[in-house]
Amino acid sequence: MKGIRGKNVLVTGASSGIGQSIAIKLAEYGANVAINYYSSLGDAKDTEQQIIQQCRDSIQACGVNELLVQADVSNKNEVDRMFSSVLDSWGGLDILVNNAGIQIAAASHEMSMEQLDAVLSTNLRGAFICAQNALNHFLDADKSGIIINVSSVHQVIPKPQFIGYSMSKGGMQNLTRTLALEYAGRNIRVNAIAPGATVTPINDAWIHDEQKRAQVEQHIPMKRAGSSEEMAEVTAFLCSDYAAYMTGQTLFVDGGLTLYPDFREAWSSE
Repeated sequence: MKGIRGKNVLVTGASSGIGQSIAIKLAEYGANVAINYYSSLGDAKDTEQQIIQQCRDSIQACGVNELLVQADVSNKNEVDRMFSSVLDSWGGLDILVNNAGIQIAAASHEMSMEQLDAVLSTNLRGAFICAQNALNHFLDADKSGIIINVSSVHQVIPKPQFIGYSMSKGGMQNLTRTLALEYAGRNIRVNAIAPGATVTPINDAWIHDEQKRAQVEQHIPMKRAGSSEEMAEVTAFLCSDYAAYMTGQTLFVDGGLTLYPDFREAWSSE
């Protein structure tokens, strides 16, 4: 992909799912990739360590540099330390992919403030803290830069029982647009992708249940869930020179989920 080879990239939440696919895809296109993960390797379960190692192995196989950086993105001190580690190791950063995110299911009238704060702190506050660190580096180095936010179709589609997630992704839409407008004159591009239903570990509850998966996919005009690799390819496009004149945009990668699928058949009066 034009313009990615040799770039230094940090992907948050890159140990699994969409983040891992993005990290591997950018490495395949020649980027050096810093893999952010949340749990410390000492505390992580064996399976989690194996997933992280698989990601590292895949990136190393591309013949590029990889770096493992632990941080809770909702913690500013840990994010500051993470960025210092990347900059000390590589001397610079070109691309930030804000992918780290969580969701908690609860009826809105029953959700605790601790649950709400946990989701907003990771998904929205964490994305801003990382973006702020990247922006300061780009500005201090007087260089262009790229920030990609991984949002969701739920920045525009309400998600009952997941109010924190919906709020965080709605906020990410204007985080993307505001930063894009504020720093366009400095040649810093800020865009987002908004995945629809995607086959990732966070969606295990319905992916491996035939009935639940059918219920999900019947709402998708293309009749299937997306793959994390498909999300990664669109992210790579936004990181590339092919998207050099794009900023402030959110690309929906959703199989048509945001096209009001209930309107596939005419039902209004004429």
